Amino acid sequence: MILEPKMEAKIGKLLDSVGNFFTGADQIPWCDGDIVAGCEREVAEAGKGSSDELKSDCIMRLSWALVHSRRPEDVQRGIAMLEASLADTNSPLQKREKMYLLAVGYYRSGDYSRSRQLVERCLEIAPDWRQAQTLKKTIEDRIKKDGVIGIGIAATVVGVVVGGIAAAFARKN
Repeated sequence: MILEPKMEAKIGKLLDSVGNFFTGADQIPWCDGDIVAGCEREVAEAGKGSSDELKSDCIMRLSWALVHSRRPEDVQRGIAMLEASLADTNSPLQKREKMYLLAVGYYRSGDYSRSRQLVERCLEIAPDWRQAQTLKKTIEDRIKKDGVIGIGIAATVVGVVVGGIAAAFARKN
């Protein structure tokens, strides 16, 4: 059977979304250990007499790499670095960037409510920021997915309990 290109694209999107639902895939990029190590070297080099602006840029790149890491301890380190530096940030653009990275970090660590709060603050500063809009949708989709899975688990538990009670009554009679 030959499908029209539009129909084929729609079916492809549907299959991708179903696959993403079950795998938990999202559109947020991951970062591997080599990139984190490279950023750490950059920060160390920048600490040797470089300008404050270069140091700050290197620390931001390292923070980005850490919150996008697959290693939970890197994500936590990135969150800690960003939290510590947020209060000293005067530039609205830098504050927005740090809050966005914090939102990514909290999303990666499973704190979806904190992540959503931060991304909403980013959108208050820049309502048309697509990256933040995409992250907000990703967070909301994840919350919905977790809710559906939670309902499924609860329904299974209820079914097992009811089945056990029914089996117990059947044995007594």
